[in-house]
Amino acid sequence: MSLPKVFITRPLPRAAVERIEARCDVKINLEDVGLSATQLMEACHEVEGLVASGAPVTAELLDHAPHLRVVCNVGVGYDKVDVAACTRRRILVTNTPGVVTEATADLTFTLLLAVARRLVEADHYVHEGHWRFWQWGNMWGTNPSGKTLGIYGFGRIGQAVARRARGFSMRIIYHSVDRPTPEQEQELGAEYVDRETLLREADFLSLHVPLAVDTTHLISAPEFALMKPTAFLINTSRGKVVDEAALVEALQSKRIAGAGLDVFEFEPKIHPALLAMPNVVVSPHMGTATSETRMAMAMKTAENLLAALSGQRPPNLVNPEVWGK
Repeated sequence: MSLPKVFITRPLPRAAVERIEARCDVKINLEDVGLSATQLMEACHEVEGLVASGAPVTAELLDHAPHLRVVCNVGVGYDKVDVAACTRRRILVTNTPGVVTEATADLTFTLLLAVARRLVEADHYVHEGHWRFWQWGNMWGTNPSGKTLGIYGFGRIGQAVARRARGFSMRIIYHSVDRPTPEQEQELGAEYVDRETLLREADFLSLHVPLAVDTTHLISAPEFALMKPTAFLINTSRGKVVDEAALVEALQSKRIAGAGLDVFEFEPKIHPALLAMPNVVVSPHMGTATSETRMAMAMKTAENLLAALSGQRPPNLVNPEVWGK
């Protein structure tokens, strides 16, 4: 009996690849770069399993993969996968929730502290030789302690950010479609508020929502108009959640005080104005970029893939309606 064919779109840790190779006929794109649509279609023509790391899985691609049974997204966000098209073809889609939580929350707070304390600006100031003597008025930032952290989206990552904020004695408010239990709210020291209150009262607004039709440009000019001029925006969710042109306008007009951004609307392209602003800290979509987290993501992906190909329900199934058909 032949082994199921699998294609992996980018290099993964060797332990995860070996686990897959033990039960599958595997081909891998060994270069850590994206493939063209044509290359991806050619690679997927005979496969039953696709491990997609940053690769767009479109309806057109599915048309060229008649044997495909499962798409395993390496990451929690699966907005690059046309889940509806997969569901119509009864193709399972999986992701890797849970294992990305702590690293993403850590980076969120790193960006918050960096922009509040002007850390990147200060680093450049020293490296460029401008620091010649201590000055009373140099590099004043903002204390996170005692400030209000507004969390938009209170799932795993939003709650992990709240736990970190408690260590800084921050007031925590949140707005979310799904709410934890009152006991969990009490444990996290978090208060549910309506959307407008969140925007008006947050000194730091941190975004933790998935990208969907109703969250695209969730934060745009009307939202910036409600925010404090001393407030900072932190985004480690998805770039298109924020209207980048409106963000630039809000920063240039001093409608808000600054931003810490790991994701961008048209990444890897970034609005040039953002790169020129000292009150904006940017990172290259690296929320999960730790050795421990990336290994856990890869192993979770392997677990999902092997379960699906063996006829078992994968543990992290995005479209469970396919399983029920």
